Amino acid sequence: MGVSYKRLWKLLIDKDMKKKDLAVAANISTYTVNKLNHGENVNTDTLVSICKVLDCTFDDIMELIPDEQSESHEAQK
Repeated sequence: MGVSYKRLWKLLIDKDMKKKDLAVAANISTYTVNKLNHGENVNTDTLVSICKVLDCTFDDIMELIPDEQSESHEAQK
């Protein structure tokens, strides 16, 4: 299974925040934001920090993608 953070990016748009703003507020590195941007795995503590800043849950910022969709998503990159 893969992970998609499209919900996170949509939530940032709704809250009028930039990725840089999120990184500062959640105290995460730009490297970690880049990993999120590419759908890579990140530490659960990072996701908790993001959820605290945005006042949301994991379901609000990410979703699991079945392997076949995940593989085609990776091929599109």
